[in-house]
Amino acid sequence: MKIAVACGGTGGHVYPGLATAQELARRGHEVTLWLTGRATERAARESWGGGVVEVPARGLPSGVSWESVQAGWHLLRAVRRCRQIMREEPPDVLLAMGSYASVGPCGAARGLGVPLVLHEANVIPGKAVRLFARRATAVAAAFEETRFHLSRARLEVVGLPLREELTKKAASLPPRERGAGGEFRLLVTGGSLGARRLNDVMVATLERMKRGGEKIRTVHLTGTAEEAAVREKYAAAGVEAEVIGFTEDMAPLYYAADLAICRAGASTCGELAYFGLPALFVPYPLAAGDHQMANARALEKRGTADVIEESALTEDWLEAYLRNMAAMPERLERMREAAGRRGVQDGTKALASLVESCARAT
Repeated sequence: MKIAVACGGTGGHVYPGLATAQELARRGHEVTLWLTGRATERAARESWGGGVVEVPARGLPSGVSWESVQAGWHLLRAVRRCRQIMREEPPDVLLAMGSYASVGPCGAARGLGVPLVLHEANVIPGKAVRLFARRATAVAAAFEETRFHLSRARLEVVGLPLREELTKKAASLPPRERGAGGEFRLLVTGGSLGARRLNDVMVATLERMKRGGEKIRTVHLTGTAEEAAVREKYAAAGVEAEVIGFTEDMAPLYYAADLAICRAGASTCGELAYFGLPALFVPYPLAAGDHQMANARALEKRGTADVIEESALTEDWLEAYLRNMAAMPERLERMREAAGRRGVQDGTKALASLVESCARAT
């Protein structure tokens, strides 16, 4: 079959789309990625050996303004351009991973009668998924809780497709053991853009804990903009920590840690669940629709994570929390077991099969 995968935009859309496209290509289908040409797509594009269609697009701001009118006009132009391309080589099915970048392909597919499968990675659907959900052939979700927000759509929970290099690396890692000498291993990350408040509170808390004699081995992903500043703060505090601005090689870091302290984006949630890594989520408070808090609460309900609002995160609170967690390995193990039973797992094969079935059903 000819399958189009619209996954342009941010890494949270590109990499799950790429993973699914690679799986569909392995099954013998002719797969084309539909991207926007943004710099965030470069790494994924370089690792893709198939066809690419590039259609520039803009996000749609909230509210009514001249900027939103311009963005809406650009989206309409994108729909028209995608329609021209699809008329020439119509796909048997379109898989769209959400974000503004999927509006053009989705609008064209609906106008031409091409079956449409949407994937929503967060609990709370984004604008593009909400716009097309009722008219889609199927909506695939990473979270069961998404049913509440898309009650009229044909929805199937498939999980989140994970990066192929991540799952391959995970399969090659040896059996995991807790740190030698009672060492508590911590992974701190605010995502690719970092989180300044989380970074600052973390450094101050670990300085206090070192004075108290607590043994903690820390890997801290800061975001490239904060890397130098955070490294200097750790040095000034006399705290040993491995500070990394950004890396795509996350498998060894997830694998080695006892606990993650992080944001609650969909990719982070999916990867933590795959590795069974317990987490303390500090959701980004300005995320659209507060979707990170919804993701975090869903995993908290499953018993795999704890959650605290960024405004409540203080050195006193975090120090007490970390001391308690370091002293309770049995609770961490229960959280790991819960992640294995009920977490958001790798959804690549399930999503690929759903895409195939939707094409064949027409």
